[in-house]
This record gives sequence, C-alpha cells and structure tokens, in this order.
Amino acid sequence: MASKGAGMSFSRKNYRLTSDAEKSRATGIVHEKLLNDYLHRVFSSPDQAPTAATSRKPLNFQNLPEHLDQLLQVDSEDEESQGQAEGRLGPSTVVLDHTSGFEGLLLVDDDLLGVIGHSNFGTIRSTTCVYKGKWVYEVLISSQGLMQIGWCTINCRFNQEEGVGDTHNSYAYDGNRVRKWNVTTTNYGKAWAAGDIVSCLIDLDDGTLSFCLNGVSLGTAFENFSRGPGMAYFPAISLSFKESVAFNFGSRPLRYPVAGYRPLQDPPRADLARAQRLLGCFRAVLSVELDPVEGRLVEKESSEWQLQGQPTVLLTLAHIFHHFAPLLRKVYLVEAVFTNFLLGVMEAGTTAQAQAVVRQVLDLLWLFMEDYEVHDCLKQLMMSLLRLYRFSPIVPDLSLQVRYLQLTIAILKHEKSRKFLLSNVLFDVLRSAVFFHIKSPLRVEEAGLQELIPTTWWPHRSGREGKDSKEAKDETAEERLRRRAYERGCQRLKKRIEVVEELQVQVLKLLLNNKDDNGGEASRYIFLTKFRKFLQENANSRGNIPLLCPPEYMVCFLHRLISALRCYWDEYKAANPHASYSDEAYVPPQVFYNGKVDYFDQQRLGGLLSHLRKTLKDDLASKANILIDPLELQAATMDDLDEDEEPSPAAAQRPVQALAIGGALPLPRPGWLSSPTLGRANRFLSTAAVSLMTPRRPLSTAEKVKVRTLSAEQRTREDSS
Repeated sequence: MASKGAGMSFSRKNYRLTSDAEKSRATGIVHEKLLNDYLHRVFSSPDQAPTAATSRKPLNFQNLPEHLDQLLQVDSEDEESQGQAEGRLGPSTVVLDHTSGFEGLLLVDDDLLGVIGHSNFGTIRSTTCVYKGKWVYEVLISSQGLMQIGWCTINCRFNQEEGVGDTHNSYAYDGNRVRKWNVTTTNYGKAWAAGDIVSCLIDLDDGTLSFCLNGVSLGTAFENFSRGPGMAYFPAISLSFKESVAFNFGSRPLRYPVAGYRPLQDPPRADLARAQRLLGCFRAVLSVELDPVEGRLVEKESSEWQLQGQPTVLLTLAHIFHHFAPLLRKVYLVEAVFTNFLLGVMEAGTTAQAQAVVRQVLDLLWLFMEDYEVHDCLKQLMMSLLRLYRFSPIVPDLSLQVRYLQLTIAILKHEKSRKFLLSNVLFDVLRSAVFFHIKSPLRVEEAGLQELIPTTWWPHRSGREGKDSKEAKDETAEERLRRRAYERGCQRLKKRIEVVEELQVQVLKLLLNNKDDNGGEASRYIFLTKFRKFLQENANSRGNIPLLCPPEYMVCFLHRLISALRCYWDEYKAANPHASYSDEAYVPPQVFYNGKVDYFDQQRLGGLLSHLRKTLKDDLASKANILIDPLELQAATMDDLDEDEEPSPAAAQRPVQALAIGGALPLPRPGWLSSPTLGRANRFLSTAAVSLMTPRRPLSTAEKVKVRTLSAEQRTREDSS
C-alpha cells in the first residue's frame, strides 16, 4: 500500500522554516524589548520627565492594566469637584425648574435646558442660585424675538406682563429691543439674531453684572445691585409667545468661556482628565508604527496611519478603549474631547487622508465598544456637530460652517455609522434640516460683508413698474464702476455660499447612497422612509408640534435635495445616452389642480393650489383642456382666509376642549428650535393649570380622578390665538 503522498517530490523550499524577521512581518509579533519601548511610548505619563530606558519598569501586556490604572489616577480635588461649591446653592446638575420656578405657559425640552414660550410673557428660572463669587452661563438664541435674559431672586414675582428685569432685584438684557431692564430701561448692547450665543456674567464680589454676545463683551450693564445675607440670584428668562432658547449652564463646554468666571455647573474634571490622557495614548498609537523587521519604532504623521491588523497594535487599542468607551457616552466629554480630536484630524493632511483616518477611527469604535456605547457616542457626536454648525458666527469665508460640514461628510462616509444615524438619529432625535440652512448675518460688519461688497449700486431713476428707465449707455463712468464693483462683490459672495451648498449636497448624496457594501437595507431606502414620514408630519401637522420645520429650513433642505437628485439623474444620463438631461425635467402644472396627486390629504401646497385656481384658472383650463366648476373654485378659495381673522360663529361653537395639564394645547406651531438638537419637548408647564390642580379643600375619591379642562369659551385670547 502506497503511503499518502507517494510519488510526490517536495523541494527543500517547500519545507523551509520561516526566519524570525519574516515571522514578525507576517504575524506582527514583536520581541520583548520592542514591545516595552512601544508601550512606554504609547502610555507615557505627561507629568513624568523622560527617563533612560534602563531605569524604566519593563512593560508588557500582563502588567499594562496596572500601569494604565496608575496613569489614569486623578487628584482627589478633581474627584470631589462635583460636590457643593462655595457661593452656589442647589443641585450640582443645573437645569430649568419645571416644578415651581416658572410663570405662564411654557414648553420645556426633555433635557430641561430648552424652553419655548406659549403665553404672552412666560418666565422660568434655574434650579440653582449663586450668592458669592463670579459665575457665567450661556443662552443659545433660537429665535430673535422679544425676550429678557438675566438674573432674579427667589422673591421676584412675575406675571404675564412683567418678567425678568421688570421687578426689583431682577436684571435682564433684551437684544430684540437692544435695551437693559431693571424696573426702568435704557439702551444697551447690540441686537441679537437667531444662532447667537449670549453669555450672562454676574460678579457678586464687586457687585457688577454684564453680558457678552458671541464672546464679545457688551460692557457692564448693572452695578451695586443688592447683595448680602438672604440674597441669591437665579438665572432666569422671560420670553413671549413662540420664542425659544436653550441654556448651557455647564453641562457642555462653554463656547465662550470668560477668564475668572466659572459655569454654574462644574465640568466633570476627573473624567475630563482621564479622557484627555486616553486620547493622548490613542494619538500616540496613530503617530508611531512598529517595524518588527528592523526592531524599532517609526514616527509618522497621524494622517497617514492605517490599521493593518497587527496583534500588538490591536491589543494596545483594546486596553485603551476598555477605559475610553464609558467616557465616550457622556455629552461633555464627546464635545470637549472626541469632537475636537476629529476636527483636528480633518485639518491635518488632505481631505482624502482625513476621511480615511475618520473612517478607521469609527471602525475601531465599532470593534472595541459595545453597540449601545457606540450608539450613544455617535448620537452625542452628531448633536455636538449640529450645535456647532448652527451657533457658529458668520465669518466672510464661512470657514466654520465648511469645517463642520466636512467632518459630517467624513462620518457619513462610514456605512455602518451612516445607517445607524439614519435609522435612529438624523430624523428621530436631531433636527438635521439645520445642516442644510445657511444663517443670514444680522450684523453686516461682523460678517465681513463690507469688505466683501465694498460699495452698493442701484439705478437712480426707475419707471413706474420698477423697471430701469436708464439704458446702460446712459450710465456715467462713476455709476459703471460702482455697478461693476457691486457685481464682483456679489459674485465673490455667491462663490463662497456655493462651497457650503456643495458640501450640503454631498451630505444628501451620502444619505441617498444605493450601493452599500455590507447588505441590509440601503441608505437610500432608510432615508426615503424617514423623509416621507418627515413630509407627512410637516404637511399635515399630525406630528409632534415642536418638530414642524420652519419654511426657511424646509426650502433650503428641499433645494439641496433637488440638487442631489439632479446629480444622480446626470449620472444615469451618462450611462444611458438616450435618457433626458436633468435640466429638461419639470413638474407639469396640472398636478397641482387636477386632483390626481394625493399630497398627504393636504389641500394647499404653499398656496399654489388656491393661487392657480383663482388667478390662472382660464389659462390652465385652456392648456389642459378642462373645465373648472365655479362652485369648486369657491370652495377651494376658502383656505385662503387669513389665520389672524376672527373665526366664524359656527367655528367658535365647535366642541373643542384642551387639557389644562398633562398634554400640549392645540396651539400654533411653536419655535422649532428651542433645543438646538433634541427633537422632542414633552414637558408642558402652565401656572394656570397648576392653580387648577391645587385644590383649596380635600378632594373626595370621585373628584380626584376627574380631569380638569378648559372649554373654548373659558380660554384666554392668547391661548386661542
């Protein structure tokens, strides 16, 4: 019987043993000295001076956990900093007081940091007050209407006419009317706009109170205010109907910290120190490479780093993320550490290199962290980016907006992260339409428009219909120069805006990707499912009221979406020469009036339906060869009634009732952006409801289960506006 393999000849080359150098190259295994050097390079303490290699304690994967625990030890002062601080009274986590510290009708976000006004002049204060020291908090302005922001004492009594700054011991800044308030009012500061950040500073040692707008001091507003025993000041705001803001007492890094002033809520100093040290270790992994063949460490740029699957590197990263993962779930640390790290990556190297590093970082997150940890991290990361994008000042080249959009694109290029964000975050938690809006500057000089467009131009004489009565040949030389300079400035501005618009279109093209590699539902399918629901909620007002998108955001969103659609259309045209170009596409006018398209039961489409039927009915009818019934036309025009007109008697007698507490009233759309990111606001506050639900005598068992309601006749004018 022939043995197995008989008749086969094997050369010596087939059985040659692998040399140590080749074994290291193939498996990534490194010898003890190189491993020790590598671990000391990655996990070096920032406080220790460099020592000779002979005096260092040898490091390996067996004693690395002990070394890492020592590296992450922080001072006891940092550990105890989250306790009660001198000069401050109240919970260490500062939020809006939704139990007793409010007046009027208000809607407060789930995080208790965003608020929307629902009455004439509602007021709310925080849960924490200060009586000594220097303190600061920030207010993110989501709408630029009537609001008074500042400080008050617990003894201040407010109503629907008097808010913060209208009583003794309350002080406020009003950027809508550009005034300061303390019983009397005088001019102060600058006008604010949606997207601005107001810093409120109080110095209880010197007795001064001041404000900053986007980090620029507006000067001292008040001096020598009341202090002493029994005097403590709460952050507070009064805001009119539909106005909205979001507070930052210190739960997130302050955008504009002020030297010498501390936020009302202390930062998590101990966790912040640990996160920064772990990030330093992670940066070291990205900037050093093992060369097992030569037995040495190779320094390189982090933008050139690639994950090659070396066991030594993977084990090192596993030890880092074992401690890093729980920290990356926290709001403050994601914004202060992780977001800033990724923004730094985007600024190093080329765009392609930066996107490659971000993709590999996200790969590591999904590899070494639990799914729920990655989900929380990505959610907080996108919330941070959205907040940074919306509340960044407008600079001449829009560089800040470009920076945040570029990182958003790099994150969305990672397929697994993109699908999770589409399925769970972008439409469900975030108001992602903000990414497609470009904020208009209110203050021309701060936006650099005077340098961009140094001169203005318009015809001196115009006809009765607004048409120029002067021909171009009648222009003087000076007018011609002014016109050309104006047109050049407009073109420069247009080009800068087009850069941002192009990035916004790239975001949508990623969300519309139909060629995902890893199977499952395509990104395009998930996006269209969410987008259809988004349209239904906004078209019919059947969704959560605070989620309704303002027209200016919706127009920008749809414009970018159409641009992305045209890109895909033109790609199809390139592959199919017989297809039409996207420029040839149009919407037939008859779809707006022939009744064949169901716009989610919506009778109006931005006023087009009634406008077409009233003003263009004859032309449309002749073009489409149809007849429009005059009675149908009369019925269709009923939806053009002004919303501010008094309702008819029949409408007033409808059996409409509103729950006084426990649910949102059927009010007009409130400010859509109270919290810059959160998509739900379910705490409905009403002092009237509280008074109704506070009985003057003990209730019987039967009475306790009754729900107090307000009939339509009992509601105030503000409630039913």
